[in-house]
Amino acid sequence: MTQYVYSFSEGNKDMRNLLGGKGANLAEMKGLGLPVPDGFTVTTEACNKYYDDGEKIADEVIEQIMNKLNKLEKSSGKKMGDLENPLLVSVRSGARASMPGMMDTVLNLGLNDEVAKHFSEKIDNPRFVYDSYRRFIQMFADVVKGYPKSSFERVLDEFKENKGVSYDTDLTADDMKEITEKFKSIYKELAGEEFPQEPKEQLIEAVTAVFRSWNNERAIIYRRMNDIPSSWGTAVNVQEMVYGNSGDKSGTGVAFTRNPATGENKLYGEYLINAQGEDVVAGIRTPQPISTLASVMPEVYDQFAKIAKTLENHYKDMQDMEFTIENGKLFMLQTRNGKRTAPAALKVAVDLVNEGMITKEEALLKVEPKQLDQLLHPMFDNEALKKAKPIAKGLAASPGAGTGRIYFTASDVSEAKKRGEETLLVRLETSPEDIQGMNDANGILTVRGGMTSHAAVVARGMGRCCVSGCGELIIDEENKTLKTKDGKVFKEGDYLSIDGSTGNVYGEEIKTVEATISGDFETFMNWADATRRLKVRTNADTPKDAIQARKFGAEGIGLCRTEHMFFETDRIFNFRRMILADNLEQREEALEKILPYQRGDFEKLFEAMEGDPVVIRYLDPPLHEFLPHTIEEMKLLAESLNISLETIQNRIDALKEFNPMMGHRGCRLAITYPEIARMQTRAVIEAAINVNKKGMNVTPEIMIPLVGDVKELEYVKNIVVEVADKIIKENNVNLQYKVGTMIEIPRAALTADEIAKQAEFFSFGTNDLTQMTYGFSRDDAGKFLNDYYDKKIFESDPFAKLDQTGVGQLVEMAAVKGRKTRSDIHLGICGEHGGDPSSVEFCHRIGLDYVSCSPFRVPIARLAAAQAAIKNGGQL
Repeated sequence: MTQYVYSFSEGNKDMRNLLGGKGANLAEMKGLGLPVPDGFTVTTEACNKYYDDGEKIADEVIEQIMNKLNKLEKSSGKKMGDLENPLLVSVRSGARASMPGMMDTVLNLGLNDEVAKHFSEKIDNPRFVYDSYRRFIQMFADVVKGYPKSSFERVLDEFKENKGVSYDTDLTADDMKEITEKFKSIYKELAGEEFPQEPKEQLIEAVTAVFRSWNNERAIIYRRMNDIPSSWGTAVNVQEMVYGNSGDKSGTGVAFTRNPATGENKLYGEYLINAQGEDVVAGIRTPQPISTLASVMPEVYDQFAKIAKTLENHYKDMQDMEFTIENGKLFMLQTRNGKRTAPAALKVAVDLVNEGMITKEEALLKVEPKQLDQLLHPMFDNEALKKAKPIAKGLAASPGAGTGRIYFTASDVSEAKKRGEETLLVRLETSPEDIQGMNDANGILTVRGGMTSHAAVVARGMGRCCVSGCGELIIDEENKTLKTKDGKVFKEGDYLSIDGSTGNVYGEEIKTVEATISGDFETFMNWADATRRLKVRTNADTPKDAIQARKFGAEGIGLCRTEHMFFETDRIFNFRRMILADNLEQREEALEKILPYQRGDFEKLFEAMEGDPVVIRYLDPPLHEFLPHTIEEMKLLAESLNISLETIQNRIDALKEFNPMMGHRGCRLAITYPEIARMQTRAVIEAAINVNKKGMNVTPEIMIPLVGDVKELEYVKNIVVEVADKIIKENNVNLQYKVGTMIEIPRAALTADEIAKQAEFFSFGTNDLTQMTYGFSRDDAGKFLNDYYDKKIFESDPFAKLDQTGVGQLVEMAAVKGRKTRSDIHLGICGEHGGDPSSVEFCHRIGLDYVSCSPFRVPIARLAAAQAAIKNGGQL
């Protein structure tokens, strides 16, 4: 028979998958001989069984709970429901990964009317007993039944107001009895029945509620943000109560072995006298710093400081501990590896190595790669943020914080910046033409679009914060207004603030602080670089982005999107002339004017990368994206081409496509218009020759996009080779170059062995590969993906975290097939997944050579690659 319930004495810290982090650590502390109230853990397997059985606790699980409860009663000398010496317990959640505040807790379980009456008489402390009982009623109503806490809190607040007191501790025993009766009346009104009096019934209902909380909304969101699978489930810990609210010699608190904000090696925390755990976080009374406990209860403080040191040495990491003092006696209720800021995480990791406690490889595993974002972007001031309330929530598309006056066009943002204003760009969705305004704004907010929309991808590249897909807001771009769900209207020039790390939007100006990088960062990242196998390149289209990426440790450019180079005023005009030209002669004339710009851009990129590899992707988007949208722009173009406005409008209409993402784009453009590929090849090769004359050694890598058939690649490659070889010969130089392709169409992955006959490298464009494998539009998927999360179809956005089962299988298949044909083929990934830690680990496992991501995600990818090497290479 499966064991679903374990006493604390039966577990240890290595059983966290079964007992959850909290249960495993309680068992470990018990084994270390620390003062831990006894109890038992209902396993994560019992949680999964609960869901498998249609959200019902199986009889065998209930039977095992009762058996362990019986043993707990014997070991404690107390009995649940006993009038003289009752056993009261806490019921707490505990998943294998720490999820602070995401699931539910019930305290003081086992109290009822009779127990409260006799127990208070027995210990002669009715205030304490009825304080505990009223807390239990409120928690049970909230956690187990789902009734609003406010119904109870309102009564308590009114009672204190009528009594003329500020704190719960100022209320008398009679007050607590009266409040308890009021709480029972509220419960009956809400539930339609009396508050349950049978303690064992209370216990099973509470365990059920904790299992149920595994799938509450905040837990699901937290799991999605932190890559925690729903299949893990949560454990439930049932533990004998100890009472911090039993008088002035009692208290409760939370402490860290080091400062979680700075990493300073000093005991950090706070506590409250005569309180229970929720009082510390509720903020009604101001907790005292842990250091003051040394003068209030010196023996307890000394014991706690010693235990803290023992736990840190044992777990070899900063610990987050919960404790209770009951009548001068210390009890440990929890320890876990503490959550910390990015600067603190780096300092703690480096310090632990310097103190000889851990190895460098162990240190590398102690920092979450995504945490490094905090070091690279402006963030909101913590105190200011606590006072702010979000007005809407979208997708956390690009990290950092931005505040400023809102403007609804890129040109208005740029004009406002010239006036010295701090701005945010607010759009229904951005387009490539918004690039200047996006660069000038402090952040970008869009109502439409997903995690890989234009706004998200470009913002990440620039290091701008971005909240995309904020469908809770209604935008009127014509009248330049933004409206919230509750009807509040924001006009052009009003202040908003956005948090690209959480997706929150605030209807006010919030102070920001610049990110800082300490010396620990360089030390730590050097350790990562010495450990990883995967190279890390960047996606960069401008010298500014390239230089930034090199500062962050990029070892080349894995994707230069040449289309982003065409949007400056003089360039876009000639590019539009090329698109709308009637004949080859007109197209070549327009391309000849664009050539110097392209060549100059490539020269600057090569120089910025100082000889590191640069992959240049030829023109990819459908041509209609470059065409004018306003009548004024159309008139100028018509005059330039000496044709009528009506002709221009007709040509624009003719170029529009029903499904442009699968339309006339990528290599298909070069097949229809070979002159575009010829111009781009000239620009690349001439730029490489020019910089090599200055002493560099550039080997350009030319990437042909959206290939689905080897004959497409062969056709375009022949054009490239013909033009490139001719220029090299004319210049009498020895220049090496490579021609490869993006694998972004499923058919290309399936026929990668054939394509590798022509391609010298593959770069997996996982944004489009995901789009085409799923049949999802990456710009529109955000409209329905929330339904997929709610209905447990998806746990994460496949455009943010690589689908290793489906899309990943295509990537791995293409890698194997490609190497079979060409053993020295170079393999990389350049989709946004290149900066996602779990996707980076996948790339390591299947043997890719590099990942490429936006500049501000380069440090994340470097650390993720090091962690992948450690996890998969046994370097610990």
